[in-house]
Amino acid sequence: MNSKYAPLFEPYDFRSGVQVKNRVVMAPMTNFSSNQDGTVSDAEVQYYARRSGGVGMVITACTYVTPNGKGFHGEFAGDRDEMIPSLKKLADAIKEQGAIAILQIFHGGRQVPPELVNGDVVSASAVPSEGDGKPVPRELSHEEVESIIRDFGETTRRAIEAGYDGVEIHGANGYLIQQFFSPHSNRREDEWGGSFDKRFAFPFAVVDEVKKVVAEHAKSSFMVGYRFSPEEAETPGITMADTLELIDKLADKDLDYLHVSLQDFWSVARRGVDDSRPRIALIQEKVGDRVPVIGVGSIHTADDALKAIETGVQLIALGREIIIDPDWVQKVKEGKESEIVTKIDKSKQKELVVPDPLWNAIIHTPGWFPGID
Repeated sequence: MNSKYAPLFEPYDFRSGVQVKNRVVMAPMTNFSSNQDGTVSDAEVQYYARRSGGVGMVITACTYVTPNGKGFHGEFAGDRDEMIPSLKKLADAIKEQGAIAILQIFHGGRQVPPELVNGDVVSASAVPSEGDGKPVPRELSHEEVESIIRDFGETTRRAIEAGYDGVEIHGANGYLIQQFFSPHSNRREDEWGGSFDKRFAFPFAVVDEVKKVVAEHAKSSFMVGYRFSPEEAETPGITMADTLELIDKLADKDLDYLHVSLQDFWSVARRGVDDSRPRIALIQEKVGDRVPVIGVGSIHTADDALKAIETGVQLIALGREIIIDPDWVQKVKEGKESEIVTKIDKSKQKELVVPDPLWNAIIHTPGWFPGID
């Protein structure tokens, strides 16, 4: 290995006691490839196993905690105990390759396709997403809000029983947890909304419930992370200033990490702060000394990753790049970083072990992956 990349291969000990062997994470990415009944498919298991041999940690695609939270066709379920064997199958496949396994848990809220939830699209308030034809969601009752909070806890229990090393609470990408924090989607006038401070209530209640379940059920070290999106394009919407307040409070929750969701690691804030530095610098400055931060976004080469880790973030996540080149980590470790592939090769689906639904999405979405115009 070229010694300059040594920082990428230092082990890291999380607050919970879990240790990862290096600083490279497989980012959570929807793959549309689960079975019709919500179980993990064999193709998914093979896809994850192919990518779990080099990275220190794998964060799975999101699993829904309650039936009306299913956000994608081909998404696997974590909403009932019958799914524990399916969840375990995936955890085992990841861990057998040497990575720790983190289950991402979520509820899609107003983003779910109506046909997946019998038309019962729900959210913090009856405000649709922007865009033509978006369904108007039904505002959740107080009792339903509390029930969904418990569902996050129950899916955490299932993750523990299935052998995962932790869960990541998906508070990003416009899904339900973010919908409660956003002034665009949360227009409530009760304890779950109506002011900036009250919009923290649902995300923090989910965190507290998950941590309570971990304390009650985990027999060994078990991680809890939280993913967030720094800003929203909508007006009103989450600003960078809002997010800095959110993560400042989350840093006091004794989480194992905060995971920022970005398309570009070096992107700058749209609004809310008078600062031209990258968002990741603002995030790291705000909380990096209190809670580990995972950075992500258009990191392709070993030098990209090194530059990212040198900002002070404790770990970096590879998303599209780990699909393009499943051997990315091994190549850097073996001094073969010049052999890293950074554009998808449309002739190598079988070699890359990518399930058909994900492959079809990649090759039919121009601009999503390098190499697809």
